[in-house]
Amino acid sequence: MGIIASLDIDPQKGFTPLCPDELPVPGGDEIVAALNGQAALASLRIGSKDAHPRAPLWVTGQPLTPLPHANVDLSWPSHCVPGTQGFELLDGLPAPIDYDFFVWKGIEPDLHPYGACYHDLAGRRSTGLIEFLRSRNVNTVLAGGLATDYCVKTSVLQLRRAGFRVIVHLDACRGIAPETIASAHVQMTEAGAELARSLTDIQRLLDA
Repeated sequence: MGIIASLDIDPQKGFTPLCPDELPVPGGDEIVAALNGQAALASLRIGSKDAHPRAPLWVTGQPLTPLPHANVDLSWPSHCVPGTQGFELLDGLPAPIDYDFFVWKGIEPDLHPYGACYHDLAGRRSTGLIEFLRSRNVNTVLAGGLATDYCVKTSVLQLRRAGFRVIVHLDACRGIAPETIASAHVQMTEAGAELARSLTDIQRLLDA
C-alpha cells in the first residue's frame, strides 16, 4: 500500500457560512469530522491555508471577473486575511503547527494561487509540498477541503501531475456551485484521481 498522507485543503472559516461576507461555501463548516476521519487512515497529515493581504489586486469589481495579471486570474471578495476570523482553521482541526507539513499561500498581493503545491498559477514556484511528500516516500494522498471546484480540484490535479495516487474524499469537501463541482469531478477523474464518497469507500480503495 505504501505511505499515505492526508491533506486538508484550506478548511478555513472564511470559506464557510461562519464568515458570510467572505466566500461562504454552503456546508463548508460541516467537514471537520470527515477530515479527521481520513487523517486517521494516514501516516502523515498535511494542511494548507489561504493567507491573503488586506488590499490584493484581486479584490476589485464583480467576483469571478477575469483579470489580466500573471498570477491573478479572477476577482474575488476579500477573504482569509491573517488576524481575522476567516483566516482561522475550522474548530476541531489541529493547529497549523501540529500538522506534519503546512502551506500558507497567496500572501503577496499579486499572487492568488488555488493549489497547495505552487505559489504561482503556472506551477513553477513550489510550496515544498511535493518535495516533502517525496522525501517521506508517500505514494497516496487522501484529499479533502474547500472548495471542491477551485482549491481542491487544483491541488488534486497538481498532485496527479507529480505522480501521486490521489483519493478525493467527497464527504470532506464542499463546493461553490453545482455546475463547477460537477466539472471538477470530471476533471479530477480524467486526471486519474479516484473519488470516494465516504471513509468506507476510501478504505475499500486502499484495500483493493
